[in-house]
Amino acid sequence: MPKKVKKPSFEETLQRLETIVEKMESGEATLEKSLDWFEEGMELIKSCRDELEQAEQKVQELVEKSGGEFDLREKE
Repeated sequence: MPKKVKKPSFEETLQRLETIVEKMESGEATLEKSLDWFEEGMELIKSCRDELEQAEQKVQELVEKSGGEFDLREKE
């Protein structure tokens, strides 16, 4: 029976993406390695975008459930 792979959190995914960007900006990698990182980065961006869209949908559902009544206040 295959082991269930734990999906990284949004924060972990974002941290990995930041690490990849730093490595690519260093300019010390080969073209092949840079392409590998670029491909991984694009997958991470898609994952982050999907999670953000799900969070936005959840927030919209919660606002609708509350009758749309809530008060946004700026932090002092």
